[in-house]
Amino acid sequence: MDWQKILNLFAIGVVAWLLLIQWDRFDGGEAQVAGASVDFSTASNAPETEVSELPIAQPSDSAAELPVLMDEAPVEVVATSNERLVVVTTDVFEVTIDTLGGDIVEVRLLEHLTAMPEDGGEPFTLLNRSRDSQYVAQSGLIGQNGTDTAEGRPQFAIAQSSYSMGETDETLYVDLTLDQNGVKIVKRFEFVSGDYSIGVHYLINNLSYDPWQANFYGQIKRDSQEPLIESSGGVMPYLGAALREVDQNFAKYDFDDMEDESVKVSINGGWVAMVQHYFVSAWVPPSEDKNAFSLRKLSGQDIYLMGFTGQRLSVGAGGFGEYRAQFYVGPKDQGRLAELAEYLDLTIDYGFLWMLAKPIFAALQFIQGILGNWGWSIILLTVFIKILLYPLSATSLKSMAKMRNLQPEMTRLKELYGDDRQKMSQELMGLYKKEKVNPAGGCFPMLLQMPVFLSLYWVLLESVEIRHSPWIFWIQDLSAKDPFFVLPLVMGGSMLLMQKMQPMPTDPMQARVMQLMPIMFTFFFMIFPAGLVLYWTINNLLSMAQQWFVNRQLQAAKKS
Repeated sequence: MDWQKILNLFAIGVVAWLLLIQWDRFDGGEAQVAGASVDFSTASNAPETEVSELPIAQPSDSAAELPVLMDEAPVEVVATSNERLVVVTTDVFEVTIDTLGGDIVEVRLLEHLTAMPEDGGEPFTLLNRSRDSQYVAQSGLIGQNGTDTAEGRPQFAIAQSSYSMGETDETLYVDLTLDQNGVKIVKRFEFVSGDYSIGVHYLINNLSYDPWQANFYGQIKRDSQEPLIESSGGVMPYLGAALREVDQNFAKYDFDDMEDESVKVSINGGWVAMVQHYFVSAWVPPSEDKNAFSLRKLSGQDIYLMGFTGQRLSVGAGGFGEYRAQFYVGPKDQGRLAELAEYLDLTIDYGFLWMLAKPIFAALQFIQGILGNWGWSIILLTVFIKILLYPLSATSLKSMAKMRNLQPEMTRLKELYGDDRQKMSQELMGLYKKEKVNPAGGCFPMLLQMPVFLSLYWVLLESVEIRHSPWIFWIQDLSAKDPFFVLPLVMGGSMLLMQKMQPMPTDPMQARVMQLMPIMFTFFFMIFPAGLVLYWTINNLLSMAQQWFVNRQLQAAKKS
């Protein structure tokens, strides 16, 4: 049996399969308008929250009813403006809050643009509420004394219609207030300098003669439209919901999954998120509480709800209570997400090879911290990986060099025994044994290196740090395709040269497929992000250098 032929076909099939997967994940359509925002003039006409959108408060045991006490009562804020929309500006984003219910209805990321600055890029709009799209973060109180009921949602009072964080400020508080039959309620939004996490707190001052109790809920309300991004030719990985489950640290449910069946999970701590390429929004309840999470689609509407209901908060007459949750809305920052909640950093989806991808990303980030350029960092990391794997790849390269030297003899045997496959296989195995060549030696080591290469591939796909990052000359965005296709052409040329240095299969059909591979790869990589093409090109060039070095070694050993 021609083992070399079978192994080569297997390797080609694996590569083709991986490319088809990535091709299927591309967004070939035109991008939507990235700068779409809330229509302030018609905000009062925006879709309101329906009763069916509110979660159901879960029964709680007595331990869950104990309030979190504060040292002093919350300060009541007197309203000085009747405007429904409040705009909060920090150093990293601009957040719009609707005082009807206290929902976050728009978030514009000031440090992440829709396009390169020279191309007129504007702050990227992640959350958005308009007539054409819905992607907002809702929260409130439900249950016995909840403020969000079948009759509607509360209209909070606000001291001013806009807030701005000063250059020296570390924290900014925005308080919405409500008087509920003698119970003073403050819904406080806490913004921290340089942070994409927003604290959402409820402060309860029960001045009535009756006990008060309710459950906090937080949810992401979104339609199934594609993210508002620029048309950069970039890859569009997973789009949908994710949460932590009892037996699964990172469970994904896309819109089709939620339409087919609702999801309900109860777990201590936990989180629920809406995941897209480069960015994520997530509700993070208190880690010490048992929280009820749910994912569902509203019947007859293109609206999906991803949220949680917290434990019951009970405040006795004359007492004080507080509930705290976090809402993250911004880039997929691996370190910050890991700090917010256990396993929330898995929303940076490196696939099944995450255990290799995480240290690779850490190494890439470390190199970038020294060089200050992601392009050169990709090149240096590729060099380090090549050096690290050289003992393994050298075995493969030596085997391929020996096979190339046997090419004339293999061709002669094919001409002699081409019609007798059994005899042909026997003669080939005898030749391999005589020359001490393992036909599988050139394939298995390469297959063993594939996990490392695939891990680096996914790291480059998921790293928001590379988005809009320049390298040199015409490559001003490593996350977008090469505008002049120089790197894909160089990559295709390098593959062509590599083939000249390696043995070609004796089977004509297999040899034809191998000859077409550089052309196929070139066309595939023309629409791949430049950072990925740069990695693949450097890897090819280094492989060629290694092959040349191994060939020289074998020639020197043969002469001696």
